[in-house]
Amino acid sequence: MRTVLMVAEKPSLAQSIAKILSRGNMSSRKGLNGACSVHEYTGSFIGQSAHFKMTSVCGHVMTLDFIGKYNSWDKVDPAELFSKAPTEKKEANPKLTMVKFLQVEGRGCDCIVLWLDCDKEGENICFEVLDAVLPVMNKPRGTERTIYRAKFSSITDTDICNAMNHLGEPNRNEALSVDARQELDLRIGCAFTRFQTKYFQGKYGNLDSSLISFGPCQTPTLGFCVERHDKIQSFKPETYWVLQAKVNPEKESSLTLDWDRVRVFDREAAQMFLNITKMAKEAKVESVSKKEKVKQRPLALNTVEMLRVASAALGMGPQHAMQIAERLYTQGYISYPRTETTHYPENFDLKGCLRQQANNPYWAETVKALLSEGINRPRKGHDAGDHPPITPMRAATEAELGGDGWRLYEYISRHFIATVSADCKYLQTTISFSIGPERFTCVGKVVTSPGFTEIMPWHSIPLEESLPHCEKGDLFPIGEIKLLEKQTSPPDYLTEAELITLMEKHGIGTDASIPVHINNICQRNYVTVESGRRLKPTNLGIVLVHGYYKIDAELVLPTIRSAVEKQLNLIALGKANYHQVLEHTLDIFKRKFHYFVDSIAGMDELMEVSFSPLAATGKPLSRCGKCHRFMKYIQAKPSRLHCSHCDDTYSLPQNGTIKLYKELRCPLDDFELVLWSSGSRGKSYPLCPYCYNHPPFRDMKKGMGCNECTHPTCQHSLSMLGIGQCVECENGVLVLDSTSGPKWKMACNKCNVIVHFFENAHKVRVSPETCDLCEAALVDVDFNKAKSPLPGDETQHSGCVFCDPVFQDLVELKHAAMRHPMHRGGQGKRQGRGRGKGRRPGGRLNPKKPKDKMAALAAYFV
Repeated sequence: MRTVLMVAEKPSLAQSIAKILSRGNMSSRKGLNGACSVHEYTGSFIGQSAHFKMTSVCGHVMTLDFIGKYNSWDKVDPAELFSKAPTEKKEANPKLTMVKFLQVEGRGCDCIVLWLDCDKEGENICFEVLDAVLPVMNKPRGTERTIYRAKFSSITDTDICNAMNHLGEPNRNEALSVDARQELDLRIGCAFTRFQTKYFQGKYGNLDSSLISFGPCQTPTLGFCVERHDKIQSFKPETYWVLQAKVNPEKESSLTLDWDRVRVFDREAAQMFLNITKMAKEAKVESVSKKEKVKQRPLALNTVEMLRVASAALGMGPQHAMQIAERLYTQGYISYPRTETTHYPENFDLKGCLRQQANNPYWAETVKALLSEGINRPRKGHDAGDHPPITPMRAATEAELGGDGWRLYEYISRHFIATVSADCKYLQTTISFSIGPERFTCVGKVVTSPGFTEIMPWHSIPLEESLPHCEKGDLFPIGEIKLLEKQTSPPDYLTEAELITLMEKHGIGTDASIPVHINNICQRNYVTVESGRRLKPTNLGIVLVHGYYKIDAELVLPTIRSAVEKQLNLIALGKANYHQVLEHTLDIFKRKFHYFVDSIAGMDELMEVSFSPLAATGKPLSRCGKCHRFMKYIQAKPSRLHCSHCDDTYSLPQNGTIKLYKELRCPLDDFELVLWSSGSRGKSYPLCPYCYNHPPFRDMKKGMGCNECTHPTCQHSLSMLGIGQCVECENGVLVLDSTSGPKWKMACNKCNVIVHFFENAHKVRVSPETCDLCEAALVDVDFNKAKSPLPGDETQHSGCVFCDPVFQDLVELKHAAMRHPMHRGGQGKRQGRGRGKGRRPGGRLNPKKPKDKMAALAAYFV
């Protein structure tokens, strides 16, 4: 019996697909990485019986990065990143050990069926999976085919079974176009970002952005927002005048007429028109016209339109809306949400999708009427050749989806029903009047057939006052004629919906990446999201774009990126050479980079006007070890210390508070220590600003505090305060936080584990002696007599935190409350040993660490 491995893009998709193909008759088990499951069943494959193993990855298996030394900002000239710096594929998430997991499951398999999402990124992941699995699979006999690709657009029984019966092959060209985009974005983005971040953060203190990033798509996106800002700033309002007339067709009714000239910008001319019309007593009907007009139903829904509506009408950011749409797709509620197509294929089962919606209380009547009277064929839209438009695939309730999930699903469902509904028809009546020599008009609309506006009421024709019945030559008395003075108003800041439209129009990003680029400019503090989801550029965003315009406008204009996107699409179609496109594009940007570096003074002039130099920013905090003058603490991102006398800047840990640490000094360099803290429920540790940036020992790396310092005698070092191996991570040491009393704690110097112990103790010290059982350092605890929890009213005790039964009830493990999910306690793996670190605890009952946190706690503390 052949064994067939099948791989989907997400664990939830793998489960859904396996359930459909096995008709629910499958066995499931967890994979070795704990994140992915394996679903097994038997069935037939290409006319033969086979054993199926269905599993998944978690997005991309590999990611592109520079090799080791080229990841250092300090040792490498950014210009080298364009050509000299070699790149390599690394595991996207090393903790998931995805390559090893795929190889374990793929070993001994005869065939592989790839169920990755059917877009360019999905094709790229196909080849990442194949690179991992093919070396361990059984070798094919002769010309036997072993690699298959499933093409599907929704997680429905019909679509999945159809995909299984019509298996194709993965598309190498589409995968290469993604490789090209990844390499271009990495090399160009890193080179510009590293140069401008180091240049400007070394000069200015209040930029308030930890990274001054550049991106081939991100920067033109920011350019659109700043261009609108500039229009608002340079706008000069102009006064204009409008003639407004009211006629009284009946005694108690009045009709407001619109002036055919619309407006005039000359006050005297406006006054003249007013005087002429005031001479007339009656308004004469010159013509009455009636036309039946049609408001067309919408085109089928694609990704860009969905994101626009989600932002403008539902108040959801593009990235958030995309995440919800993906969740609805993986749960089988909607079809694939990444598509550029607005045209349904001829064989698409529109009636089947519509029947699914027949019992929803919000639109059941409309749907049943459509099914009985017959649906309208959707309008002919654009066929991009990727996926069908976004369509609801099964019925859902608000209780099932909840909150934003339901709101997005409701819009998608209403939009789909509208595409198969009739157009909205209305009768438009236009009456033309003359008052003296001037012409005026009034328009009225009466709906004759609401069509799709029943299901999309926000598109309905607004109710208006009915026009009087009249004929040519009729006269109406004039109620009033007046001159209104108004002013032209500036445009508003771009909304996300308008920005998405501009990005699509100019070819910036893809339907998948547009939300990411918008999210990036928000996170970098280049724009802020104001009410109505309008994007207002910050000072930093404005100065950057103006600087790019000053040096090289093509860095910010959409033209060059749009041309690159066209080349990438040609690679995907097999019409352009991958290596030639890469080489040519990098050569253009390399030249632009050198010109940018040579001309940076132009941008610097703009920066000087808006931002303060480092020496004039921040407040005095701790003394420099070189000149013994106070260094200034700069709180704006990225927080750092600056000595204006020595002109040195020292980076600090981010996302916490920094304060002086008892005016104590580092024994190595005489710098005053500072204390970093993530808050009362988090962890804290002292650090020397100089050692943090210039590691004093070989086994230390940049970004290590005193809790990782291997100085043998310093009272703040790991050697003196380290207690024992962390209860959860591989390389961490639990270090006493000597500032935490009376709520004493020790914290891991690698992960966010915190152990609270000995509350209300007067003193806690780390003893030079170690535990006989686990070799952790012993702890000396001194309690006040009134608050001592020790047996027999004792106030002092020395013992092991892990093994001593006296301490057992006084120890509690927690996880630090981090201010930011990206926070890390230290960087890199350290080879130094703390007390009890790295040695196998002899007396531990369970040397293999349990994965469950409560089990881990029990293993160490019981």
